[in-house]
Amino acid sequence: MPGVGRILVVETDWAVYSEAIQTEAKRMRHAQTLQKQKRYFVQSVAAILVILFVASACGAQAKPEGQAPAEQWIQEWNKKHAGLLEEFEHLTDKIQHGIQFPAGRSESRLLPLLPEATMSYGAFPNYGETASQTLKVFRQELAENAVLRNWWQHGEAATVGPKAEDALEKFSQLSQYLGEEIVVSGAMESREPKLLMVAEARKPGLKEFLQGMLDALPNKSKAGVRVLDLQELATAKETKSSEELLILVRPDYVVVALDVATLRKFNARLDGKTRGFAGTPFGQRIGQEYKGGVTVLAAADLQMILKQVPPGSPQEQMTFQRSGFADMKYLVWEHKSVAGQEVSQAELSFTGPRHGVAAWIAKPAPLGSLDFVSPEAMMAGTMVLTSPAQIFDDVREIATASNPNAFATLTQAEQVLKLNLKEDLLRQLGGEITLELDKIAAPRPEWKAILKVKDAVRLQRTLSTLLAAVHFETEQADDGGVTYHAVKIPSAKEAVQIGYEFVDGYLVAGSSREVVADGVRLHRAGESLGKSKKLQASLPAGNGLEASGLLYQDPMAMAALQLRQAGPQMMQTISQLAGKNAPAVMRWYGDETAIREASKGGALDAGVVLVVAAIAIPNLLRSRIAANEASAVGMTRTVNTAEVVYATKYPKRGFAPNLATLGPDPRGGNQESPEHANLIDATLGNATCAGGAWCTKSGYNFLLSLECKQQSCKEYVVVATPVDTNTGVRSFCSTSDGVIRLRAGLPLTSRVSAAECRGWAPLQ
Repeated sequence: MPGVGRILVVETDWAVYSEAIQTEAKRMRHAQTLQKQKRYFVQSVAAILVILFVASACGAQAKPEGQAPAEQWIQEWNKKHAGLLEEFEHLTDKIQHGIQFPAGRSESRLLPLLPEATMSYGAFPNYGETASQTLKVFRQELAENAVLRNWWQHGEAATVGPKAEDALEKFSQLSQYLGEEIVVSGAMESREPKLLMVAEARKPGLKEFLQGMLDALPNKSKAGVRVLDLQELATAKETKSSEELLILVRPDYVVVALDVATLRKFNARLDGKTRGFAGTPFGQRIGQEYKGGVTVLAAADLQMILKQVPPGSPQEQMTFQRSGFADMKYLVWEHKSVAGQEVSQAELSFTGPRHGVAAWIAKPAPLGSLDFVSPEAMMAGTMVLTSPAQIFDDVREIATASNPNAFATLTQAEQVLKLNLKEDLLRQLGGEITLELDKIAAPRPEWKAILKVKDAVRLQRTLSTLLAAVHFETEQADDGGVTYHAVKIPSAKEAVQIGYEFVDGYLVAGSSREVVADGVRLHRAGESLGKSKKLQASLPAGNGLEASGLLYQDPMAMAALQLRQAGPQMMQTISQLAGKNAPAVMRWYGDETAIREASKGGALDAGVVLVVAAIAIPNLLRSRIAANEASAVGMTRTVNTAEVVYATKYPKRGFAPNLATLGPDPRGGNQESPEHANLIDATLGNATCAGGAWCTKSGYNFLLSLECKQQSCKEYVVVATPVDTNTGVRSFCSTSDGVIRLRAGLPLTSRVSAAECRGWAPLQ
């Protein structure tokens, strides 16, 4: 279970450890999750540094009106901490190559101890020595590197940094009391999850160590955590709280549970030396994985879990049975070293031959469609399906079971067009499909779709019929023996043109004819992703490109794409951190009774980039939102002031009816008049900001309107609402009382009355 594995590395005190373990127990009520790979320990340690690094960049809070946009302070931060990312890259490289990881385990002394009803299992090594080495490397680098030391000792890092160091130190000390493996298991009793975490006790003194950690915490932090020995367990009373964390320290084992009854029951098993779980089918399946040597292992008995799910309606049960997933048996995931390479492997097994939706994934086959994919692709995904025509039949069977008329419209369309979707289209496809994303840039993204084809002539005839039916313009041209087709799709803004062609048994379609032609060139020149050394190097040893599916992703390109939303400066800076990153590649294989997955660990720098992206992007976007909201509040206040001045200068007019009236004269000059009072700038005070039209500034739409009674206009309402949810999460309004009020939620699309505005919460 990933939460427990990361808790002891990343969090900053024992209270957080206990809360996280309890939270993990809640999550077990719904589903069991998988352990991360061994290399993620290094990335978890790096994540501590990344979090602190990003915190110092994102710690700025929204300032009063006049605050610079988020992009500006990002640039300022980059100047202030010039060279830090390069030093951080150097540090993570030393951590990766300068520490020793726990060796793989070929057996487990803890596995046989678990209850026979165990239905989820997770095991990870004791990373204590690794943590100690990491801390030593970090402190040495901190002493020798002035740039890193300056960042660590000042700003946000100076506050959070010592806590992170202390957490790593405590974890290292705690691990000295534990054996080489820690196991977390879950079971269900009376539809209630029962969590157990167990490890061997390496030396005496653990109870005193844990109690000392608790005693150092405030009373509130240690509430709900009890450390017990055998005598205290015998007299312990169950509490009303279901969130209590109980830690039993025995001379031979340490056990963690969430209730006294579970702890006593497991303690009795230990005393009776019960070893029943190892003999159960699920226990035996887990034991098989140890024989090959594992670092991290997770497994779930899906048949047992499915039995705990309340049955739905007869129709729902029938649909689930037809899907084939009712036959799921075990889900097993492991990370280990194979031929000197770190690899992750997973297996979803079934009680019998796969059928229904579960059988859509075909057996492994050569992935020839990758020969048309660019080696510079951001992302590419390939799937080999058993039969598109059979999938169509499965979908129709499932859909019509609940709605007999689900395909009535399709049947009518087939009659009108005089073609059969299944026979004329789907049966002409070979089942191999690849989707590729090259770049996202103006005016539109670049992409390709490559499909294996059985009969290109018949499929082209079917496509021509369909395109003519929807009145799409088509063109074709010959180039180098290939006939390129272009389809013009009408659009409200600008017509979109898609290109496609048939070549060597594949249909290649793309966002333009040029993109398609480039795919053909790569195919003929042998310069595609499928032939690239980069892809070959990312595959586990002894595995070629024959598979049931493949997902390829360039982590740096994807991270840079997301970071572009936060500002070009941050995107450029993070790009420097990545260096030469390895792609992330995952492959899967369809077997008669199982679906398997395998992936090779990528370079640490790619993992760090993704960690940075995951942490930085939300914070940077929130900072930009905060800046936008501060600007919106400031502009609302400016409009309030302008309305008071306007009503004073032109008492016969009262308040200005719109933003354009408060703005400058469009003819230029500084003259002032009742029609153009020149009290706000032209950004919102221009001619378009009249007649009920919204006007935009710094990610917010503004609207000023009057409320009149019997020709007397003595009330106005100014509203500021986000352009979309990426630019703000709160709307603001104000009336003649000058109080700015707010409301959280989706952006507004209509005006707000004065009475409605006064019902909003005042801005504090």
